[in-house]
Amino acid sequence: MNAPDADMSDKRVSVSSEQRAPSDGGMAEKADVVDIPVALRIDPVAERKLLWKFDLRILPILAVMYLFNGLDKGNMGNAKTAGLTDSLGLFGNQYNILLSVFFIPYVLTAPFLGIAGKKYGPSRVLPLMMLVYGSMTLLTITATNFGGLFALRWFVGMGESAFFPLVIYYQTTFYRRGELARRLALFYAASNIANAFSGLLAFGTFQIHDGRIDPWRYLFVVEGAGTILMAIISWFYLPMNGATAWFLTAEEKELAHHRLQIDSSSVVNQPFDLRDALAILKEPSSWVILAIEMCLGVPLQSVNLYLPVIIQRLNYGTILTNLYTVAPNVTGAAMLLVLSFSSDFTRLRFPFVALGFAMTLTGFVIYACVDLSSQLQVAYFACFMMTWGTSAPSVLLDVWYNNNIANENRRVLLTTIGVPTANVMGLVSSNIFVNKDAPKYLPALITTACFGAVGCVLTLGLGAWMIIDNKRRDMREGKKAKAKDIPTEMLAEGPANPGYRWHL
Repeated sequence: MNAPDADMSDKRVSVSSEQRAPSDGGMAEKADVVDIPVALRIDPVAERKLLWKFDLRILPILAVMYLFNGLDKGNMGNAKTAGLTDSLGLFGNQYNILLSVFFIPYVLTAPFLGIAGKKYGPSRVLPLMMLVYGSMTLLTITATNFGGLFALRWFVGMGESAFFPLVIYYQTTFYRRGELARRLALFYAASNIANAFSGLLAFGTFQIHDGRIDPWRYLFVVEGAGTILMAIISWFYLPMNGATAWFLTAEEKELAHHRLQIDSSSVVNQPFDLRDALAILKEPSSWVILAIEMCLGVPLQSVNLYLPVIIQRLNYGTILTNLYTVAPNVTGAAMLLVLSFSSDFTRLRFPFVALGFAMTLTGFVIYACVDLSSQLQVAYFACFMMTWGTSAPSVLLDVWYNNNIANENRRVLLTTIGVPTANVMGLVSSNIFVNKDAPKYLPALITTACFGAVGCVLTLGLGAWMIIDNKRRDMREGKKAKAKDIPTEMLAEGPANPGYRWHL
């Protein structure tokens, strides 16, 4: 991939040496401000080699980390089918409260952990978060009543709160805007695989009947211990960012820094400034994004938390119910990759976000309307559509607004608010699937479908407004331009800059 147009090649930007990639693999030393070229021509062969290193050394470990994150987040649904509520003596809506309490610290602590991740680096904060929620998951085997599990779920929510936002920000320190969606999708697909693997893992652990502990507790032993081990490995393995990665040569570090300067961040490795970060909340588009995140959160959390319960209605039995969650989650991962690669190929985001909303809306409507006595296969197919539609918007929506924010401070703040906003809607999901509506849960299905419909409309509306605003900016400047044509180092002010163009 070449640098932007040749007329940009002679422009220069002042960057301190602490913002530049160190050539010796160590930390950069402070020095005087120097001038470096903004848009040198990039050797495509060297760039492909660099990307290949990132893809092989960063994405796999992030995917495994997120796999354990998904396992620890979604294991309650599996455990319920194997007698968790009876073992702990839960009654009334206590199980729903245990699901809900997860999301309170998830929202309260996410912005603070996000700021810590920006200040100290995601490569330091992410492993520590894993250590916390992995330990709490492992300690779940000691829970004997509602109060004990309540406390453990609180700390699991706290530990997981900023995980996904920080991974998104972390990947923006390695990849350009047009490269991000498919890489983030490969990472996020681990969540779908986690849900599928959780079903297989539950299927296996629920076969253990040695009498020492309940079979469902073995699920938490395996998942918690694996998470702790992965936290230790990632602490020693992950580099701070692309420009300081230990596996790159000095020339590759300079290239990694330069790529981000022209097509990701206005200032690479920008020091955190809270006042500067809060400016993103003055943008009307940010609030529309947060509204879309809310609409996304209900179907996303409904599928994550209740897919085993939804499939249980099909009367396959406890063991087969968990086994039958595998295929929908695997195909959900496949659909996520298809839509994300298509999004990067077309350099469009909002049409694929809207398509995802439409699919999950259709899945919930079909499931609510079918007659199980004669349309069992149709009902199971609807479960596939539910997973198809929740994964893609979750990734592409985050990529969409990250692509439109060149300022690193503002980017990390909106991400650490937006992603938890989607997840806190699990409070809605965990309180609409109530026992009195079992086994069909019709009110919950209708509510979830309505959130999907509103999300689809808001996405299309925001996308249409961005298209119109880009045309207005073209008319004012007397020339046509696209977001990809403008180096991000010129876009620190965001939409306030007349030369800004929305990434659609």
